[in-house]
Amino acid sequence: MSGAPEAEDHPEGIPQRPWAPPADATTILLVRHGATMPEHPDRPHPFLDGQGDPDLAPEGRDQAEAVGRRLAAEHAAGIGFSGVTVTNLRRTHQTAAPLLRATGLPVTEIAELREVHLGEWEGRFRQRVADGDPLFAEALRAQRWDVIPGAEPAAAFEARVRAGIGRIVAAHPGGRVVAVVHGGVIGQVMSTATGAGVFEFSAADNGSISELVVVADGGWRVRRFNDTAHLS
Repeated sequence: MSGAPEAEDHPEGIPQRPWAPPADATTILLVRHGATMPEHPDRPHPFLDGQGDPDLAPEGRDQAEAVGRRLAAEHAAGIGFSGVTVTNLRRTHQTAAPLLRATGLPVTEIAELREVHLGEWEGRFRQRVADGDPLFAEALRAQRWDVIPGAEPAAAFEARVRAGIGRIVAAHPGGRVVAVVHGGVIGQVMSTATGAGVFEFSAADNGSISELVVVADGGWRVRRFNDTAHLS
């Protein structure tokens, strides 16, 4: 006997079913913060610990309300969350606020998931890109932020993002968590999970949802990227 199930055990065949995470896996919905205030060379954003710390723009607040409504409806419908995490930068707090008001979920700040530090380009990144700075094209080719002078080393950035995800998993084993983070962080998570370059997933829209499942053996599985159905 081979131990294989007998045909009579499945008289109607074995149906194809949707994938479900193991019971001990942690599901993390990575929400990119809403759009922030425009960059003005003569009116720089505030800084926190050497990083730009702008407020949400009006459209970013609308995006925060939209993603908050969607996730609050999921929570109320029984697809619940065990908590919300934000970073130490204000745009994540402001994006999480509508969801927190609607649900009363506990919130934790995880500074390890703050945006990549851009060195000499902090507070001027959009202007450099808009001006066609050749270093940005080189960063895209190399798949490394640290092509930018003074930017955070690639290995250090990946290590702290891993540590931040690890903190979520340790606090919410087997749970579902909303993590409001940054575009560069989402790109790094997707890169770590899939082996793709860090810029291959760098285009997550403001207010979008991406989904990571961390299984008990430490493996990372991507279930969703840049879901913007609530923003249409």
